[in-house]
Amino acid sequence: MKKRILLTGLFVLMGMILACRLQFQNNAVPLAEESQEEISDKIIAFTPAVIAPDADRPSSISILPAEKTLNPTDLQYTGAFRLPDDSGGLGWDYSGNGMTYYPKGDPYGEADGFPGSLFVVGHDHKLEVAEISIPAPVISKNLADLNFARTIQPFADITGGLITEGLDLPVMGIEYLPAQGNLIGDKLHFAIGQHFQVFEPSHGWASLNLGDPNPTGLWVFDGFTNYATSDYLFEIPQDWADAYVDGFTLASGRFREGVWSGFGPALFACAPWLDGNPSPPGSTLTAVQPLLLYGTQIQGEPDLHTDALQQMSGYAEADHWWGGAWLTSDEGDAVIFTGTKALGESWYGFANGVVWDYDCADNPAVDCPEVPDFPYENRGYWAENYIPAMLFFNPDDLARVALGEWSPSDPQPYALLDLSTYWFDPIVRLEIYKRDLAGAAAFDRANGILYVVERLADDTKSVIHVFEIAGK
Repeated sequence: MKKRILLTGLFVLMGMILACRLQFQNNAVPLAEESQEEISDKIIAFTPAVIAPDADRPSSISILPAEKTLNPTDLQYTGAFRLPDDSGGLGWDYSGNGMTYYPKGDPYGEADGFPGSLFVVGHDHKLEVAEISIPAPVISKNLADLNFARTIQPFADITGGLITEGLDLPVMGIEYLPAQGNLIGDKLHFAIGQHFQVFEPSHGWASLNLGDPNPTGLWVFDGFTNYATSDYLFEIPQDWADAYVDGFTLASGRFREGVWSGFGPALFACAPWLDGNPSPPGSTLTAVQPLLLYGTQIQGEPDLHTDALQQMSGYAEADHWWGGAWLTSDEGDAVIFTGTKALGESWYGFANGVVWDYDCADNPAVDCPEVPDFPYENRGYWAENYIPAMLFFNPDDLARVALGEWSPSDPQPYALLDLSTYWFDPIVRLEIYKRDLAGAAAFDRANGILYVVERLADDTKSVIHVFEIAGK
């Protein structure tokens, strides 16, 4: 069994202290006036685990690039914008489950330094997709100061009716990729999942014409559980993909709260176009390479087998990671995940602190507590406090996994960025079913611009925040 030497145990404690210090205030100093020291205060840095290589693993990593990682301080906040009011469907309430950047979108839009468009997933009951313009972001704590995006293509179901009311708490990721392999035309790749499931078909693609998306799929994701595969999608840089994962340029993964998807966010490199052009619905995708997996997949088991040696530093059962992106720049690279970081104690039960014993429903010797009244009646994993956050991984560590030098549970994050100061309302509000503070992410690689969803910030609509990589 591989050995780990953990160099720090302070990550969660630091997060609790930082969360107490960074209280949201409507009269906050404008973000543009923040000093570099103040920005640095939002970063929770920690030393990753040092891996002692097993005897059967090569100890040399000299063939890996000596690229430096992206410092979170190189992400410069440039403001936010609001979503349109006229996109059809159920609108933008409870939106932001998935998002992707389209560099060819909105070619006649304003020359404001933010080219292209965004495809964004709407209300999380329907998970329809609309295309919107990207207006110039504004730094302000007053929503009325922000610019509105325009609807380019209204909401449509890109799955061909596969998102139905029969799905239990569905999730969905989307990602634009230019034509890959022998595919004709650019595609919107998508992945869908639900709260409880087994090995169900989950991945597909559609055209970028939302009026006629012509969806293809769904396909089963190799032998891996849906709990680790069927949510966020993002692009892997072509040069990295060619060097380490046979040109697989699509990243897919999921983090399900609890232990079902492992002790941290899962991530795979994949290439559905290599299994067929296209494969028949229900086919199994085999062009799959694990990059992060904090547990072990046992054949036929719907959840990962986990133990303490496969746990990500700072993991909490009540974490929610909703999105991701592979950032590249002259300043350094990073694989990031966006979502809601749980702080302090976590428990299974109800949000008001009532603990539910796993065995109480089946063991007469254990009493089940009474279910609390609204808004605390939803049973699940909860924590003392939460922050919207961005988690940073070193792509070189993922290369070590792809080369077989490390297991997929060996890489550890090197920083966590608290997004609370940038957010309009970084507070969980159960009375409006607001459990997730940060949603999906999308990256404009050519211009070094990162887009991140703040959920339920404009009443129950999402707001999109914008960061630019300094020196890109």
